[in-house]
Amino acid sequence: MASVAEHENHAAYARAGAVSVIADVAIYGSLTEAETVWRGMETPDHLHTSFQRFDFLNAWQSHAGAHLNTKPFIVVASDREGRPLMLLPLGTARENGVTIARFLGGKHPTFNMGLWRRDFAASACKADIDTILAAIAAHCDRIDLLALAQQPQRWDGILNPLMLLAHQPSANACPLLPMPADAVPEDIISSGFRRRIRAKEKKLKVLPGYRFFVARTDEDIARALDSFFAIKPLRMAAQNLPNVFAEAGIETFVRTACLARVSGEDRAIMIHALECDDEVIAMFAGVADGNRISMMFNTYTMSENAKYSPGLILLRNIIDHYAALGYRAFDIGIGTDEYKLQFCKGNEPIFDSFIPLSARGRLAALGMSSLNHAKRMVKQNPALMSMANRLRAALHR
Repeated sequence: MASVAEHENHAAYARAGAVSVIADVAIYGSLTEAETVWRGMETPDHLHTSFQRFDFLNAWQSHAGAHLNTKPFIVVASDREGRPLMLLPLGTARENGVTIARFLGGKHPTFNMGLWRRDFAASACKADIDTILAAIAAHCDRIDLLALAQQPQRWDGILNPLMLLAHQPSANACPLLPMPADAVPEDIISSGFRRRIRAKEKKLKVLPGYRFFVARTDEDIARALDSFFAIKPLRMAAQNLPNVFAEAGIETFVRTACLARVSGEDRAIMIHALECDDEVIAMFAGVADGNRISMMFNTYTMSENAKYSPGLILLRNIIDHYAALGYRAFDIGIGTDEYKLQFCKGNEPIFDSFIPLSARGRLAALGMSSLNHAKRMVKQNPALMSMANRLRAALHR
C-alpha cells in the first residue's frame, strides 16, 4: 500500500510569496503499485528521459536491484485534483549503517531524473520541492540521505526542478552532439571525418552479407546480445577492467529490457549493429525517445575485422540514421574517451545532490560530496587521471 503524507503548513511559504501546489505525496514500495500512474506519465505532456521508463527500470529492479537488496521507493506528488505532477523512481538500501535513497537503475542509466508534468516542471518552486522532501523524511522507512547522482541540469529545454536543491557538478561529463533540424549530414559529422570513416568501411563492405541494422525482431536482438555477452568479457579482460555485465542479474536485465516493447517496434533498449554472414562485427545499444538517442554499452569483434575501426563506422551509421528520423540530440554516455570526443564536441551539464534527512545522513552527505569533488578534480587533471587508470588496471590484473 502507498503511504500518503500531506503537507499543509503553507504559512511559511506564503510569507515568502511561494505556496506549494502539491496537495499530497504518495510513496509506493513496489513498481507494480505505481505502474498505472508511471505509464500514464510516459507521454509528450511529461518531462523525463528514456532511462526512467517503467519497462527499463522494472527490468533492472526485477533482475539486478533485487540482488543489491534495493527496495523500491517510488514517490508520486499530485495536485488538489489528484493529477500526478511528479514521480521520482527511487530505491533504498542500507549502506554502512545509513539508509540511502538513490535513483533506480544502478550504474546503467546515463541520466537520472524524475518524471514531471511539463507545466509543473517549468513553474516548480522551492516550496514544491520542500513538500516532497517533507513527505520522504516523514516516511516510516526513515531515510537518512538522498543521494541523487547524474541528473541533467535541463531536459528538452526545461530546467530540472531538482536544481532547486543544493547540488554540485557531477564527477564526469557527458559528451553531447546536437543535431539541428536544418543541418545537413556534413554539419553533424564533418566531411573530412566522414571520408576517413568511409575509407575504413570500404574494407568491410566487401564482406558477404555486410550491413548496418537496428535490431527489430526478437531473433536479431538475441543474436546481437549473444555476440555481446561472448565478446565483452574478453574486451574487458584485455583492458584489465572489471566486467560489470557479469554482476548478478545484469545479463537478464539487459536481455529483458532489449526485448520489452515500448511502442511499435521500438524496445526499452535499442540495439544497433554491423554484421556480415560470419559474425556480428560491432554492436552499440542505447535508449531513444523520438528526440534524443543516448548510447549505453557496446563491443566489437575480436577478429581481423577489428582493425578497420568498426565502432566508429557503427556510430556514424547510428547518427545518420537518427538524424534522418528527425532526432535532435545524440550522446555516448558518461566519460571523456577519445572516440566519444571525436563525435561529440559539447557536454551535457549534469549534477549531483546529497540531501541529508538525519544526523547520520549529514555525515554521509559530507563524505559523498567530498569524494565526488575529489573524483572531479582527478578527472580534470590529465596526470592524475593517467595515474588513476594505471592503478585501476593494476588492481584488476
